[in-house]
Amino acid sequence: MKEILCSIITIGDELLIGQTIDTNSAWIAQQLNAIGIQVIRRVAVGDVKDAIIQALDEEKKRVDIVILTGGLGPTSDDITKPLLCEYFNGTLVENEEVLKHVMSIFAKRNRPILASNVRQAMLPNTCQILFNEVGTAPGMLFEQDGKIFISLPGVPFEMQYIISTHVLSLLKEKFVAPNIIHRTLVTSGEGESFIANRLTDFEKELPKHIKLAYLPKLSIVKLRLTAINVDPNEIDVYFNSLKDILANILVADTDIELEQVLAQILTDHKKTMSIAESCTGGYVASIMTSMKGSSAYFKGGIVPYAIESKIAVLGIHADTIDSHTAVSEQTVQEMAEQCRLKFKSDYAVSISGYLEKNDSQNEVWIAVASAKEIKTKKIIVPYDREKNRILASNTALNLLRLFIVEEGR
Repeated sequence: MKEILCSIITIGDELLIGQTIDTNSAWIAQQLNAIGIQVIRRVAVGDVKDAIIQALDEEKKRVDIVILTGGLGPTSDDITKPLLCEYFNGTLVENEEVLKHVMSIFAKRNRPILASNVRQAMLPNTCQILFNEVGTAPGMLFEQDGKIFISLPGVPFEMQYIISTHVLSLLKEKFVAPNIIHRTLVTSGEGESFIANRLTDFEKELPKHIKLAYLPKLSIVKLRLTAINVDPNEIDVYFNSLKDILANILVADTDIELEQVLAQILTDHKKTMSIAESCTGGYVASIMTSMKGSSAYFKGGIVPYAIESKIAVLGIHADTIDSHTAVSEQTVQEMAEQCRLKFKSDYAVSISGYLEKNDSQNEVWIAVASAKEIKTKKIIVPYDREKNRILASNTALNLLRLFIVEEGR
């Protein structure tokens, strides 16, 4: 079965200067991969006509599908629509349904509609319109020489709506894609090189049609097995072997984030948590409450950043900090216990450390506490401030995960 290939072209000067981070391409690639379409290239271009045309000319030689995002707004720098109209030999014509929709949006907001907004309803007569219920700029689908070209708004939630509502079903109708199978293992506790060393024999035995990829993040390494058009039982045999080899650092056997794993464990055990985080500045609380239903297991958090806050708000004894400093095992132990008591949670986590001193020996102390015991861990965080914050947070989440699992045994 022929592989169906796709390129993504993102349009906008803001992407090239780093003012906006391209999250659209990653989301689109995930959706396409799920239906067997492989994204083989991602290209970013500015709001320049010649650059966009050159990208279209080059990508259509390589792939079956070209998806563009960006440049469909009402302002003068949004040049994608007239460019595509010219590229596909069309004429801009007013679409009554789109115009009615645009006018209804402005009426609901009690705002006057401008001529530039009305022009959103002017669309190439050579395209199939992909209606956008959640915004003013519709998507457009063109066909040329057996290739599919899809232009979408750059606003993420509008792009996602059109992909989910229109694009995926259309592509499944037009293409018979191969079955791409992924199996993902999530680990924490060992670095990529150490894991690779443990998997030397495993990789030698792996068939050529099953690929192993290492996906390292801070304190986390995901391992993905991928195969195309194989019996799922065959890849599962190797995946189960991978799980057995790495059982001591296994977090999950599906592609899931660490905070989601912890949330599920807390939910399954009907337990609650709270957190006192100093150097991470509320990062852990933020990611734990970013998930739907988090109020069932998250009691609350506090950021006692300054020493006086640790004493006055959290209730840490001044003698503890005077004797051992704010970044010490004794301090985080007391922070975790006080946090657990104040929030009346089953478990509490505390974090205190240095994320960006003048030397590379930035240390962070972490504690997890229950009514039965307290465990601590010290780590060295050798990166810049932001990376160190993520590393410390992920380490704390995994420490709590292990703590709950061990207590439940």
